[in-house]
Amino acid sequence: MDRIDTRVTRLLGVRYPIVQAPMGWIARARLASAVSNAGGLGIIETSSGELDAVRDEIRKMRDLTDQPFGVNIAQLFVRDPSIVEFVVAEGVRFVTTSAGDPRQYTQRLKDAGLTVFHVVPSLAAALKAVAAGVDGLVVEGGEGGGFKNPFDVATMVLLPLVCSKVDVPVIAAGGICDGSTMAAAFALGAEGVQMGTRMVSAAESPVHENWKQAIVAAAETDTVFLNRFSRPGLRALRTQKTTALEREPHVGFEVFARVRDLYFGGDMEASIALSGQVAGRIDEVKPVADIIAETIAGFRATAARLAAFA
Repeated sequence: MDRIDTRVTRLLGVRYPIVQAPMGWIARARLASAVSNAGGLGIIETSSGELDAVRDEIRKMRDLTDQPFGVNIAQLFVRDPSIVEFVVAEGVRFVTTSAGDPRQYTQRLKDAGLTVFHVVPSLAAALKAVAAGVDGLVVEGGEGGGFKNPFDVATMVLLPLVCSKVDVPVIAAGGICDGSTMAAAFALGAEGVQMGTRMVSAAESPVHENWKQAIVAAAETDTVFLNRFSRPGLRALRTQKTTALEREPHVGFEVFARVRDLYFGGDMEASIALSGQVAGRIDEVKPVADIIAETIAGFRATAARLAAFA
């Protein structure tokens, strides 16, 4: 299929403006290389804090793909100021920064020749990131999984608001899983999309099959928002554990103490499975190549159908 030409694909050097979210422990070479090989952009995570392992994963990418890929700097979890030198030394050309002040690393990364997008949950955060000099934004609605702003705003509201106020290219995140949601994001001003939960459930995702099947079985109401009146906000799949935590005034990082037992051991009550509301629209585990191909085909079909009303 022909390349989709947007500012995002031009900046990232990819065929399709589909980016894989940088989920901790999950967004490593096996999954990220599958995304890049399918025409999207794979991202290697740093939120696990395991920088030695991350370095190995970046090097594995060189063996698994000759296509572009990126790295996320999760500032809440990686506070080593040498992270910029770390990323530059590994030859990475694209970085997303998140969970922190965009002024902290943007200029140093850009001075080193990297393209930088910052993840934002609000208009105020978007304007701050643009003022810091980022090349683009990942605008993330509150329906997405993972770490959230407690004052969450849905993609349908946040995305067009931000796009109406900034001139930089925008990647939409939160609620994106297929061609129709990608087309909706473009209709609201985005030039690319990011998928998280859809990629967690992919065949190449390293997580245990129990988690993938829990996503497949989930209804659209089967996520919980933790720390509604605290920080950090967290959206996760509904389990006995997360249902019990839902009314707690504060859920701390100790909830992730046994995260590997859930992620890779399949014990769904050992920790929390960070997932978005879009789990309710995922009904099958598929290879990444199929997910991306079907998304692009659906995007084009939706755009053609809408053109009939023009």
